[in-house]
Amino acid sequence: MKKRNEHPDRFSSNWSERDQGCPVHCSPERLIVALDFSDPGQARNLVEQLKPTGVSFKIGLELYMAGGPDLVGDLAARHNIFLDLKFHDIPNTVAAAVRSAASLGVSMINLHAAGGRKMITAARDAVESLDRRPILLAVTVLTSMGDQEMHETGCPGSTAERVLQLAGLVSECGLDGVVCSPLEIAEIKAKVSPPLITVTPGIRPAGDAQDDQFRVGAPAEAIRSGGDYLVVGRPVTRAAEPLSAARRILTEMGVDQ
Repeated sequence: MKKRNEHPDRFSSNWSERDQGCPVHCSPERLIVALDFSDPGQARNLVEQLKPTGVSFKIGLELYMAGGPDLVGDLAARHNIFLDLKFHDIPNTVAAAVRSAASLGVSMINLHAAGGRKMITAARDAVESLDRRPILLAVTVLTSMGDQEMHETGCPGSTAERVLQLAGLVSECGLDGVVCSPLEIAEIKAKVSPPLITVTPGIRPAGDAQDDQFRVGAPAEAIRSGGDYLVVGRPVTRAAEPLSAARRILTEMGVDQ
């Protein structure tokens, strides 16, 4: 059985560097730009614009529905791709979906931790024996949600408590990491064992609008808290000059360019 975080994909070299004491911000691949477009052509254009930076990219539901598996496979052949489809279904269905996603050559795949232990372990087992196994993540609580939304969906307590509870479950189940907001990184790193990779949306450079995100933080804050990968969408995709915007965020992360 492969040990957690042993991945023969392009992300693996960065993770091993971190284990050897290399600062987490040493590689531009730690910045994942969300390709939130309904037009595959726009997504491809942005990928080409940002190619000089060496950043990674995220494909979510909007672009996946427009471009399908062919687009994912094509981009994954040339770039680190985080396939953000947040699988949440019965264990057998999620296991099959994760296997199909992995066959596209992506570097990261995620599912919802709220799907429970059986679903999480089924997904883990589905990719465990693959030669090119992607990093498998579980979403804790969406960054658009706060305590009120948690209570409305029947979850008592605070959002922070729920995130930590789910992160503990994910660690017990042997996944590689979690998707969490910038506000929970430090506590997950301090309290969850075995340790988890953190992938963090809700990143907003100083002065940028929060949009529909509720639990947000700046790039430098997330790095200081121990964040491993930062996900940024609209601050780059809606910028007048996306390349300059991406470089500004990389600078805030401490990446040498």
